[in-house]
Amino acid sequence: MPRMTTSLRRTTLASFAVLAAAVLPLAAVAAPQAAHAAVPAPPAGFTQTWSDDFTGAAGTGLDTGTWKYDTGPGSGFGTGEIETMTNSTANVRHDGQGHLVLQALHSGSDPASGWTSGRVETQAATFGAAPGGVVRIESVLQQPNVTTANGAGYWPAFWMLGAPLRSGVSWPGAGEIDVMENVNGRNSMFSTIHCGVNPGGPCNESTGIGSGEHACSGCLTGFHDYAVEIDRSTSPEQVRFYLDGSNFFTIKADQVDATTWANAIDHPFFIIYDLAIGGGFPNAFGGGPNASTVSGGQLVIDSVAVYNKGPASTGGSVTGRTIAAPGGKCVDVAGNDTGTDGSAVQLWDCQAGAKDQHWTTSGQTLQTLGRCLDIAGGASAAGTALQLATCNGGGYQNWSAQSDGSLRNPTTGRCIDAPGGATTNGTRLQIWDCNGTAAQRFVLS
Repeated sequence: MPRMTTSLRRTTLASFAVLAAAVLPLAAVAAPQAAHAAVPAPPAGFTQTWSDDFTGAAGTGLDTGTWKYDTGPGSGFGTGEIETMTNSTANVRHDGQGHLVLQALHSGSDPASGWTSGRVETQAATFGAAPGGVVRIESVLQQPNVTTANGAGYWPAFWMLGAPLRSGVSWPGAGEIDVMENVNGRNSMFSTIHCGVNPGGPCNESTGIGSGEHACSGCLTGFHDYAVEIDRSTSPEQVRFYLDGSNFFTIKADQVDATTWANAIDHPFFIIYDLAIGGGFPNAFGGGPNASTVSGGQLVIDSVAVYNKGPASTGGSVTGRTIAAPGGKCVDVAGNDTGTDGSAVQLWDCQAGAKDQHWTTSGQTLQTLGRCLDIAGGASAAGTALQLATCNGGGYQNWSAQSDGSLRNPTTGRCIDAPGGATTNGTRLQIWDCNGTAAQRFVLS
């Protein structure tokens, strides 16, 4: 079901008025298992390009260099949710055992109000498959340890939205991939993609193209592995969903028209976790919350990782490529092959033997001298200079080749640029609004 917007009409909550006077105390739910494992090893042929295993100290909030909070009333998400999402450690915190915990809490006597919970998303919107490549996004997590008797209204999810959404492209055209959703404490899960237009369209919105309810035995009482692969190496392209390593549902590009598919799938995504209460999806399976719904249910995330496999013709990683730049120059690091953190990235005459002009791609990063092409200071303003910096998996070190020959940073939405169109040796490169001019032609060659 859609997480961004929906035209589903909520089941009436009028019956709660009768229950309010006799609401039962909301009990705490059982604590999750304390298991913590290493991030899963890359599947054969893949390289891990980003991960987080949530090793923060107990009671601490998000690492906001990597994640950000989505806060505010659930009604603002367009899905009929009734909770308020907060940045409080009561709702979002590390547990000190290698987990990120999203916890839904209730106060007051009315089960249809007084809920708080957590929703987080990655700062980076850079996780996708290159043309001819494959990306796998995988998370080990435990669904809330509730049941159909005490979990009405719970709606946990691990999902992704297309990066173009952050640049103003409307939902669902920019794509949504719901890797795992569960409702109402059922021993099951749902996987779905959303695309096209809403309502209706080629993707049957606001329902989307989904797996339907899939059995997920033990998923509410233990950790399980949920994953999706976007495969652009096969024709037609595919989106495949996995539970504990087993592919249980596949969507193929020829199920919709080519433009709809490309707009929804052929670009990077950002990752989201949330624990909603109430809304259209729970309502479709009986509704909630009600007088028996417990406070304190937790979505417990052990790890999340992104793995990439490159085009078959390159074996997954292309090394030693120069970046052709304006004026016949190459992208170069100041310092004559001795790049350190903060070294300026500039234009210079192309030199076959210059190590700092030969770049390796890994996922969407560009690396030379053991460091990554980076935006100075993690800033997003037009005119911010480029530098070399220790690779950190952040969104300011990701670059996506565009059809007009530019290199775009998906996090800022800006492109590599030679200031004023300058082409002289030593011109310090920057980010600027993408404009398709010759000053922004930077092509791996």
